[in-house]
Amino acid sequence: MTTLIGRRTALLGGLAAVAGPALVAAARPVGGAPDAIALVRSRIGQSTVARTGDVSTDSAVIWARGDAEGRLMLRLESSGRRIGSLRGAYVGPGTDYTARIQLDGLRPGREYVATTWFAHPDGTLGEPRRTTFATAPDVPTPVSFVWSGDTCGQGWGINPDLGGMTGYRTVLDLDPDFFVHAGDNIYADEPMAEHDHDEHGNRWTNLVDASVVKVAETLAEFRGRHRYVLQDDNVRALYGSVPTIAMWDDHETLNNWYPGEILDDPAYALERRCDVLAARGRRAWQEYMPVGPSVLGRRGRIYRKIARGPHLDLFCLDMRSYRDANGYDDSPDQVDGILGWEQEQWLLRELTLSTATWKVVVADMPLSVATSHAEDRDSVAQDQGGAPLGREREIARLLTGLQANRVRNVIWLTADVHYTAAHHYAPERAAYTRFDPFWEFVSGPIAAGTFQPKIPDPTFGPEVVFARGNTDDHLYSMSPAVGEQYVGQVEIALDGRLTVTLHSTGAGALWSRSFEPIED
Repeated sequence: MTTLIGRRTALLGGLAAVAGPALVAAARPVGGAPDAIALVRSRIGQSTVARTGDVSTDSAVIWARGDAEGRLMLRLESSGRRIGSLRGAYVGPGTDYTARIQLDGLRPGREYVATTWFAHPDGTLGEPRRTTFATAPDVPTPVSFVWSGDTCGQGWGINPDLGGMTGYRTVLDLDPDFFVHAGDNIYADEPMAEHDHDEHGNRWTNLVDASVVKVAETLAEFRGRHRYVLQDDNVRALYGSVPTIAMWDDHETLNNWYPGEILDDPAYALERRCDVLAARGRRAWQEYMPVGPSVLGRRGRIYRKIARGPHLDLFCLDMRSYRDANGYDDSPDQVDGILGWEQEQWLLRELTLSTATWKVVVADMPLSVATSHAEDRDSVAQDQGGAPLGREREIARLLTGLQANRVRNVIWLTADVHYTAAHHYAPERAAYTRFDPFWEFVSGPIAAGTFQPKIPDPTFGPEVVFARGNTDDHLYSMSPAVGEQYVGQVEIALDGRLTVTLHSTGAGALWSRSFEPIED
């Protein structure tokens, strides 16, 4: 449902079942006067920062977590004037005390202040938290955002001696309009130990608690992994002040999983069905991410478009939920691919309909970088060269459809492979030629082990224009203490000129290039 708030045009949308009952708008504050919030003794605290997510030209999601049962409340202000107050979901153990409020009908290009608190059943108000966000303008304007992925991988967690997960501080220092976490927000499948040093002799001591000492199998264990990440000061500082667009990939469940897989891993003593583990991992991800009603619920659709004004539309993919089994597939009967038919058609349709200057596709993984084990081929690429095989067929259909529909100015962003790179795809270098040239940019990890760059599969003609990662041939990965953690930045100028810059946490800007939009 949608309900007018006050005398303005902000509308309130209902929540999906996972987040609780639909919200009710109030003409005046609910649960007491907002001006008195700070004067009342807190009875329900907020265990972490309030977050904003999926902020578009006219909508936003506000997320919060309490430390006891109560009802989420929200007061919305803009330009120093109160818009209204809202009643949210009643939180408890069923959602691990998390809730969110979806705001629709907001004014484009407007700054808002959202104050959240949890109301005790006896009417006592809880601890307030404020967060700010700005909707995207509906007129051409400069845009800046940062993307990365992979948090707490390879056993490298929060190291207080190094200031915690400083990749998140790097993002905050770049002062983006929003941050895209391109998947692997947690590593549910990799236990952590304290350590005393990394392979290069750097001091390393993980913050360790009960949530990270074993693989996650139960819903409570998946939830604990998300709570662990939120203990980091850098993560809280970023999430408390910069809107997030959250995606998911494999490690929110376990490495390289696919639907229907049955594990043969003794670490999973309680549950080995990936479908069950994925359902638990997805529920925990949904509870802890600031995502809207369309993403929530068992059948919620994680892939989505987020409009950021005339210059930018983002298309966030889900390359995990609809894939076929891992491994080589050169059968002509291959159907599912990596996106699934409905998502593939949605992406082609929405890219074709988009009127934004730039169409940015954020993918779970690169299109041409193959995983190393043929029996567990997790990637799009088949690593065989030549004509498209297996999941590559799906990408070939999409690229050809974009060419046929004359869709211009599409770039791809991703993380996943734990290094940073710029790939240029062109038909004159490719085995499959029915597509227009395009760029793909890779950046990550933000807080995990760093891997060596790879040579991409040549099917779609990628050229590695730039790459940087682990340079130690003797190590599978290097720890974040080395400073080789990566985030990517996209800046769009008022005139539509787009600049991509790849950053390192240890060395600053590594590579940058600007692009003029193509006009027919």
